[in-house]
Amino acid sequence: MPASGVQEAFAELLAEVVHAEQVPADGHFFRDLGADSLVMAQFCARVRKRADLPSVSMKDIYKYPDVRSLAAAFADAVPDAPGPAPVPAEVPASSSAPRHVLCGALQLLFVLAYSWLMTWASDLGYRWVSDGAGPLHGYERAVVFGSAEFVALCLFPVVAKWILIGRWKQGEFPVWGTAYVRFWVVKVLVHASPMLFFVGSPLYVLYLRALGAKVGKNTVILSRSIPVCTDLLTIGAGTVIRKDSYFLCYRALSGCIQTGPVTLGREVFVGEQTVLDIGTSMGDGAQLGHASALQSGERVPGGERWHGSPAQRTDVSYRRAAPARCGTVRRALFGLSGLLRTCLLVMPMWFGLTYVLLDEVPRLLGRADAAAESPLSAVFYTDALVISLVLFAALVVGGLAALLTVPRLLHLGLRPGRVYPLYGVRYGLLRTVSLTTNTRFFLWLFGDSSYIVHYLRSLGYRLTAVEQTGSNFGIGIKHDSPYLSVVGQGTMVADGLSIMNVDYSSTSFVLSRTSIGARNFLGNHIAYPPQGRTGENCLIATKAMVPLDGEIREGVGLLGSPSFEIPRTVERDTRFDRFRTGDELHRRLAAKNRYNLRTMGIVLLIRWGHFFGLTMLLLVTAERYDTAGKVLDALFLVLSIGFTALYFALTERCLTRFRPLQPQVCSIYDPYFWHHERLWKVPQTHFNAFNGTPFKSVLWRLLGVRIGKRVFDDGCDLSERTLTVIGDDCMLNSASKIQCHSQEDGTFKSGRTTLGSGCTVGINALVHYGVTMGDGAVLAADAFLMKGEDVPRQARWGGNPATETPGGRPEPVREAERPQSSHRNGNTGTAVTGHAEPRGLPPRTAGRAAGTPRATVAAPRTGARRDRDQGPGEDR
Repeated sequence: MPASGVQEAFAELLAEVVHAEQVPADGHFFRDLGADSLVMAQFCARVRKRADLPSVSMKDIYKYPDVRSLAAAFADAVPDAPGPAPVPAEVPASSSAPRHVLCGALQLLFVLAYSWLMTWASDLGYRWVSDGAGPLHGYERAVVFGSAEFVALCLFPVVAKWILIGRWKQGEFPVWGTAYVRFWVVKVLVHASPMLFFVGSPLYVLYLRALGAKVGKNTVILSRSIPVCTDLLTIGAGTVIRKDSYFLCYRALSGCIQTGPVTLGREVFVGEQTVLDIGTSMGDGAQLGHASALQSGERVPGGERWHGSPAQRTDVSYRRAAPARCGTVRRALFGLSGLLRTCLLVMPMWFGLTYVLLDEVPRLLGRADAAAESPLSAVFYTDALVISLVLFAALVVGGLAALLTVPRLLHLGLRPGRVYPLYGVRYGLLRTVSLTTNTRFFLWLFGDSSYIVHYLRSLGYRLTAVEQTGSNFGIGIKHDSPYLSVVGQGTMVADGLSIMNVDYSSTSFVLSRTSIGARNFLGNHIAYPPQGRTGENCLIATKAMVPLDGEIREGVGLLGSPSFEIPRTVERDTRFDRFRTGDELHRRLAAKNRYNLRTMGIVLLIRWGHFFGLTMLLLVTAERYDTAGKVLDALFLVLSIGFTALYFALTERCLTRFRPLQPQVCSIYDPYFWHHERLWKVPQTHFNAFNGTPFKSVLWRLLGVRIGKRVFDDGCDLSERTLTVIGDDCMLNSASKIQCHSQEDGTFKSGRTTLGSGCTVGINALVHYGVTMGDGAVLAADAFLMKGEDVPRQARWGGNPATETPGGRPEPVREAERPQSSHRNGNTGTAVTGHAEPRGLPPRTAGRAAGTPRATVAAPRTGARRDRDQGPGEDR
């Protein structure tokens, strides 16, 4: 099509989207036509549906912000030729309902057995310790048994892995099958290991080696995302992996778990908030920047520096810390000191607290044994009420007092700009300060309110001349050191901000002051390094990479990874500016503060109610040695998890009055927004206990999610449950997110998001609001699917922001071929935003994009099904 034809077609489609008779060829999309990213995403979707037009993305829209320049840029582009129609594959056995139910039953049996074993061993040890003659003898017994229990908990996952799996190998196996059950058991045990608390220590490296990983000397791993298929992980000597990085060596795709290698050479640097998909590698001396990703099959050559998602070459060096002397003896002593601290202090303290709860507190209340009281008696409930109230109040008040004093004293031993060797006293101080000051409870309590400013300032943040908005900071902010974090006047932070105050090498670390300029707005899930090149009045969009080179950006917006400039704001986001100044701001802010104060009271009441319930469960199971007591012991862990899930589900539904949320565009000073943000304070960390099980979908349904059958959820976060629709056989990978809202300055927006049947959302990928993914669409790891995007069925998208990837454009679907809403497996609800609801397509057919090669193959496609179910083990 000639340039004039492309321009005319673009203008016609844009006029339909912005509801105008015609649009000028040189009219700026955002300044002149008043469009925003949501409107332009709808325009891009309409262009993609025209087979005679070249496909355009949101990145193209920002680069060519008017019809004339956009048409000129794509005048010579030839639309992708449609690929062959996907051939329906055999429905795998994993998609059958019996296998799905059987998998859940086996997982439940394992949890019951593990719960009984843990409670039986703990009860046996507690009785032995409490029978000690005097405090000193009791302490000695606590050290002996605590040390034995700690070692057993660390070794059990290692032994189970080698028995159930052997060596992990590259391959794939269906979810919900017997091979998957073995995989899930090992994953749960590895994640439950107390070695998680030793991340950043040489002991953690030894633990990965025991699990089969090939890790070289002087390797520093700071990410708490533990790899599962460890035999496929190779890390060279001197490599540094920053926190919040994902290198799991597996992924879920199209009804299968695929395992593959991740190989890192010597002296490699992996930045914060990165994803290394299966089949990726980095050569010696290579660097991968913050907020970046390597997709399956990608490799960074030795000595090169890459960043972005998808990653590309850069001249930026992410190594900022000079080396220091850090020998083997120093590392060994640091690891040994951690073990001694755990065995001599932590475990005896745990036994001491249990003794006080079960024996000393009832004695102070005048009861010989509170646990022996009948659960039907008023005395039992009175004791549980008093014990839970006293302990909860002591934890809240005492915890806050300690949090605001002890880390401040410890920080006196650290100086910014000075290079310290790893694994010494200073490193221990830094870890303690970071761990304690990032306590989530108080962020949940004070976040999304005016009171978070006072809390962060008391914690150590430098917040000068604060312009109070009532939503200055969300509930997901974290840091390395609060005392080196500076936020400018008038800046607002949505959620998920990670302020980086430390640079690491394989032998040293150095602290730096991190300053965020004035009048900025930071979206969700941003890692801000101390060398960030942004000044005042910037918008840093969700998952955007903060630039480390070039001039200081001011008065612009930044989107993507690597980031590019976009308008700082658009007309749609200024409609509520009248609420942000003068008397109107004062009146509405005062009303929001009163509402948030009530919310804080509700949060405390909710948390205490949960604490009270767990206290009753503990008292009813403790000190009972009859048959009923043994049964309760075996059920204690399951009952605790089940009670927690049901309690918080009921709490959230009560807060919504059992009504679904509705899409909104409103001011942050609208009472609807106050009600909406209250829901974010309901805890959801217990969801992790259900990852990879059929029970996760049941929990989502309890919370109002319209979710289909056999959905595999390995750790997805759904922020707005009742605005989310998920079809049958979808695959939601670890750390993925479906976020049906955004907040930009003083404007809040929310909308529905729909995933068709057989969709896959990659590791750490984020799906925004107003999005529709067609049946079988695949979103790659670490991708950011922007608001309003419409992903065609069977398409493959990736990147930040997400666009169609090579080979991912499907054959246009003729009207006669479109799935009908009367599909026998598609009973998931009514239409949303004009799109058909997800249908129950089998995962083999629906989940893989046309033309996408299978990264790993465990057995020949023509082999017997028994071969496909053999699993990932070496001798299976």
